[in-house]
Amino acid sequence: MPPPTPPDANLLRGHLDLILLSIIQGPPKYGLEISKLAQDATDGYFDLKVGSLYPALHRLEKAGFVQGEFRSGPRSGSPVKAYTLTESGGRELAVRRAEFETFTQQLGRLWTRAGGMK
Repeated sequence: MPPPTPPDANLLRGHLDLILLSIIQGPPKYGLEISKLAQDATDGYFDLKVGSLYPALHRLEKAGFVQGEFRSGPRSGSPVKAYTLTESGGRELAVRRAEFETFTQQLGRLWTRAGGMK
């Protein structure tokens, strides 16, 4: 089965922080691992490019939602920055998930009531 058509860039950009926070919860993960997890979990739908991934990770780190720590790499032993969710990042993830769920529920209601489209 071919991979699904990737999302519109604006749609992805608008939800990138939610996607990253969702992936980063749990054990520490480094950038390329985060990208691979996103791609594998969605059959290629979320294909996070380096040019958007790392600036977003740095933004989340600066906001205090994730914490980065250098560790030895999985293959080469060269240091990689692994990210973990902070306590405030966990709260932010819960808020963003709730907002997204409300948004999608209301969009579904709109489609249903505005002409029976679904």
